[in-house]
Amino acid sequence: MKTHVDRRTVDLSLYPDLVVVYLGMRVNVLAGIRMLLRLGPQIQRAGAALPDGLLHCEQNIIYGLVPFHVGMRWYWRDFASLEAWTRSAPHRDWWTAFLKDSGGTGFWHETYAMRGGMEAIYDDVPRPIGFSAFAPVSKARGGLFSARRRLELNGDSPPPPEGMSEREIY
Repeated sequence: MKTHVDRRTVDLSLYPDLVVVYLGMRVNVLAGIRMLLRLGPQIQRAGAALPDGLLHCEQNIIYGLVPFHVGMRWYWRDFASLEAWTRSAPHRDWWTAFLKDSGGTGFWHETYAMRGGMEAIYDDVPRPIGFSAFAPVSKARGGLFSARRRLELNGDSPPPPEGMSEREIY
């Protein structure tokens, strides 16, 4: 029996500054399972709480089983909302702790902006995925340290969390 496809689209005109972020956490070594099981649910709860500017989140995307690699997709009203959230608790605390010790995991995100521009970061991700599978990879330093700069957006980036400036990390 043939069935007709119910093909639909969306009108995004109400969201001219929409930003979509794909993110993932990959277990690099066996001990990384502990980090994933500790941090993953915290990130899920933060998304489910819909912080200001987060329009929708889709969680529990499985990218791979061996090595275990899971992720999420978050839809933000605009980059300013996303950026403000990343500079506040709990994200600020996760990021600060992760940069000191990845706990046997890798973390990445790719950002797509409705007004144009894409950017990505890959922290302790040993094999190319996403953009890094086909585009040249550079160290995320200097002008490439901040997502705002990687997206080539105007305005100043908020300061990084205390003790986590580029100079202090490297």
